[in-house]
Amino acid sequence: MSHATMTSPASVAPPSGPAAAPAVAPAAPADPAASVEARILRLLLPYHRTAGPGSADPADFPEQLRRIRQFTDAGEPVLFTLPGFPCKSPNPAKVLGHLPDEGERLSLAFLDRLCSRIGEVYAPGARILICSDGHIFGDLIHVPDEHIDAYGDALRDLIAGEGLAHLGTFDLRDVHGDLGHDTKRRLVTEAYAPSVEALRALVRSDEEAARLYRGITRFLVEDTADFDGTRSALQRACRIRAYGVIARSRAWGDLIADCHPRSVRLSIHPQRPGAEKFGIRLLDAADAWATPWHAVVLRGRGGEARLVHRAEAESRGRLVLRAGRPSHYEERG
Repeated sequence: MSHATMTSPASVAPPSGPAAAPAVAPAAPADPAASVEARILRLLLPYHRTAGPGSADPADFPEQLRRIRQFTDAGEPVLFTLPGFPCKSPNPAKVLGHLPDEGERLSLAFLDRLCSRIGEVYAPGARILICSDGHIFGDLIHVPDEHIDAYGDALRDLIAGEGLAHLGTFDLRDVHGDLGHDTKRRLVTEAYAPSVEALRALVRSDEEAARLYRGITRFLVEDTADFDGTRSALQRACRIRAYGVIARSRAWGDLIADCHPRSVRLSIHPQRPGAEKFGIRLLDAADAWATPWHAVVLRGRGGEARLVHRAEAESRGRLVLRAGRPSHYEERG
């Protein structure tokens, strides 16, 4: 899942055609005395997703430097793992369908280009493993498993079709094969998920955990399209479900860490400098929690792309189709 507010400076290159993708900003002039891991991290820092004060100093990210160094000392490609790209929001008022669209296409192209830039400062380069987490909590967010399968398959097709050679995918099929989705969820939850009681205590005592809980609850409320009870009843139900989503999301993160113990851990959630994970923004948005699967892309008249609420995109732009499917909006001239 994904979600405090901060305007993102991540730029998007003027479109050179329908395949135009976000540009990765040129690196600052290299400090010859800087370590290679610091030079790699500097390429990520302009896209750090944080809900509080950020930092442009690699020294404020010791965990990421340590993990990158494991690869550079061995002369191996740096492996990043990014839980996310689960499925589209089940609320049709927020998204353009249940399959990936321009938001995913631009985000994946951005991540691939980021790996290319790392290859310019570190010859072995880098790879990002997209760890799609939709099936982990699909029942809690009320998205059918067949929609999650279709989204994941289309995501892999998109990566292959766009030639995004630095990206790979990882999901529950890589862990538990062809078992039923309910069985897979149960196995991962039993093995890794913290108890709801432990999460409640954490939310009461830790502001970052409380912020995540509030963010997930907000998304669950916004994603509910067909609730026939009162608003207060919906909020109560979503607060209960939010603990389940967080528990399973943590379970998924721990499973990824077990399967890829040396990887540099990225996150679509805001993370403070010094945290275990590095929060990364995928596209420009006014909301630091915004993701392509909870919003739509609006391209400005100059070609820049932003994630916005669908209602805003509809009021300002015209719908663009790609391969016969709704893709994004372009601002009217």
